[in-house]
Amino acid sequence: MEATPQRRRLVRRLTAGAAVLAAATAVTAASLPSGAGPGAGRAGAAQGRTVDVQLLSFNDFHGNLEPPQGSSGTVEEIQKDGSKKTVAAGGVEYLAQSLRTARKGHPYSVTAAAGDMVGASPLLSGLFHDEPTIEAMNKLGLDVTSVGNHEFDEGRAELTRLQRGGCHPKDGCFEKGKTFQGADFPYLTANVTDDKTGKPLLKPYTVWKHHGVKIGFIGVTLKGTPDIVNADGVKGLTFHDEVATIDKYAKVLDKQGVKSVVALIHEGGMPASTSYNYDCDSPGPGDGISGPITEIAKKVTPKVDALVTGHTHQSYVCTLPDPSGKPRTVTSAASFGKLYTETTLTYDRATGDIVRTAVKARGAGRAVNHVVDRTQPKAADMTSLIARWNKLAAPVADRPVGHISADIAGRGAQAAESPLGDVVADAQLEATTPADKGGAQLALMNPGGIRSDLAYAASGKEGDGVVTYGEAFTVQPFTNMMRTLDLTGAQLLTALQQQVSGANEASPKILQVSDGLTYTLDLTKSGADRIVKDSVKLNGAALDPAKTYRVAMNEFLAGGGDGFPVFKDGKNPLVGGSDLDAFTAYLTAHSSADKPLTPPKADRITIVK
Repeated sequence: MEATPQRRRLVRRLTAGAAVLAAATAVTAASLPSGAGPGAGRAGAAQGRTVDVQLLSFNDFHGNLEPPQGSSGTVEEIQKDGSKKTVAAGGVEYLAQSLRTARKGHPYSVTAAAGDMVGASPLLSGLFHDEPTIEAMNKLGLDVTSVGNHEFDEGRAELTRLQRGGCHPKDGCFEKGKTFQGADFPYLTANVTDDKTGKPLLKPYTVWKHHGVKIGFIGVTLKGTPDIVNADGVKGLTFHDEVATIDKYAKVLDKQGVKSVVALIHEGGMPASTSYNYDCDSPGPGDGISGPITEIAKKVTPKVDALVTGHTHQSYVCTLPDPSGKPRTVTSAASFGKLYTETTLTYDRATGDIVRTAVKARGAGRAVNHVVDRTQPKAADMTSLIARWNKLAAPVADRPVGHISADIAGRGAQAAESPLGDVVADAQLEATTPADKGGAQLALMNPGGIRSDLAYAASGKEGDGVVTYGEAFTVQPFTNMMRTLDLTGAQLLTALQQQVSGANEASPKILQVSDGLTYTLDLTKSGADRIVKDSVKLNGAALDPAKTYRVAMNEFLAGGGDGFPVFKDGKNPLVGGSDLDAFTAYLTAHSSADKPLTPPKADRITIVK
């Protein structure tokens, strides 16, 4: 989503007087030469018919330089007795340390990611247009990543700047005397083409080389990206089918003599278990994985030896057959740097190809997800990086905006309706209820726009229960402007049905609703029938299909984002303040040190399973 004037003002306030230096435009080479790049030559090389290449991968980092708060910063681990344990994980100080430790003793090691390294980021990164995260990725040795949908949050020009470098065109340079250098690693956009040139926005693939070993990486994002980002961010771009694009460039690489290929796909699936160490290949009823990646994996050419995926923020290590029936690894490492995947690719020097077997086999192709635990030492250079940027952010980030009595689950909630979702929707309703602010009667919030929890434990020196501006920003980092518009009761019912039908049928997006709107969601049914029509009520009165209601939502939803096209038909729109301002104002108005805000019950939507 595009940077708002409000955020630009915040940054200008913070960085007043910073000089705007000339942009650096060094473009990463199309292939990494032997022994070059942060992933190459980490140890001596051995010769033989086959060599084990260590592929370290992660996805959906989203600028989480500091350990994520609350349940957003934990993973679930299945114990030997079948019980489950919650483990604190994540933070770039620990991710960098984990990757560096994992590389020891592996002369052939390459580190790759599957998109969304930036975007929807906490204030520490987002306030500076994610330059701190790109700097951290350079330091920890990322070799290559695909582009994710969130890389387009601030538009194509900003993505290009993150790759090539140069100070921000409006906010300038954030550190006096320093020009942002851009990513040392290539962002791959194989299936994103410029409408004017017909060519990929950035490089479609890269080839990692080390002592005669060559592995090609093709990077794609989900074809449906235009449906889930601000339209202005992808104007003039076309997003092509993932499978057709990967197959196309696998052939290109094959003609160049590159027989070993890994696809980095910003699209994913849903495993049967939320535990990171779940056996995805277990043959039991209901086991395995579902979702878009399963169909992609079945169709992508056998020339591709492994699929590193993302987007769904799930963790899995699966074996899915390619079109020829051979086993192929499909992996994802949750999100926010809480896990990394280690995959062993056995490279045959004679054929130049990967010897493939099942994921769990002792031979080639084995893969495992590892926890980025917080009991290990911190990477000192990352600690310094965080401290440096925190000092710049402190005047804005550390300001208290509210108080809470306990954790308020948002992103980490497992239910369709989250307590924090209720708080955000109530905040938006309160901000838009006055007649001159929109006259709203209800508010709707897309769940994907809530990026974190509110944690009771202090993240810094503010004290337990204190919510800082930085923490509020982490929950709502897009700073979208609010819109209030007219919808008929029939249109409102259609919107609720679009949560579970059409583009959202396979993976429902349940809108968070403000106080007063209630209905029943029957998950035993399918499609639009999951919404029990006569259960929809506003302040106890049945929804009238012919009546007009004033409905508040963010500009992303109002534009039909996240698979809700009916909102584009709304009439008499009024633009309000930002969603972040609404959220912080609500926290301030409804809490104090003596009377902190209590987590809502999250009982507005009745779920039938």
